Amino acid sequence: MAKIEIGQQAPQFSLYNSEKEKVNLSDYKGKNVLILFFPQAFTGTCTKELCSTRDNIALYNKANAQVLAISVDSIFTLGKYKEEQGLNFPMLSDFNKDTSAAYGSLYENFVFDMHGVSKRSAFVIDKDGIVRYAEVLESAGDLPNFEAIQKTLAELN
Repeated sequence: MAKIEIGQQAPQFSLYNSEKEKVNLSDYKGKNVLILFFPQAFTGTCTKELCSTRDNIALYNKANAQVLAISVDSIFTLGKYKEEQGLNFPMLSDFNKDTSAAYGSLYENFVFDMHGVSKRSAFVIDKDGIVRYAEVLESAGDLPNFEAIQKTLAELN
């Protein structure tokens, strides 16, 4: 599995969102992108993380940053989750696990004998598609360092 290094070109991807539309990373060229991989919809830490991002969306808008949240959940699960939590950014389904693997963000073994669940991780991609921040957490109970993420975004503008 790949390990993403700061300064490298971000791996391209093409995933369906919870509205059943195909989304490509390249769609956001010219904009900063914050990619948040998360293990599973409807779980405590994920909900805390994504709701906090929802509540702080103005910070990301101000930083000319598009937030994209990615998990291996189906588009239907993500649609229900997005609606229930009032999330105001795209939820992308990496059901086939290719994107999580490309970003080095995949657990081989997760709780309840599940294989191939996205690790909680955060990546900031600049307007030219270069990785400027990369944090992959081994413990699903930990949260990304949002202060460092916001500092990175501020420096890009």
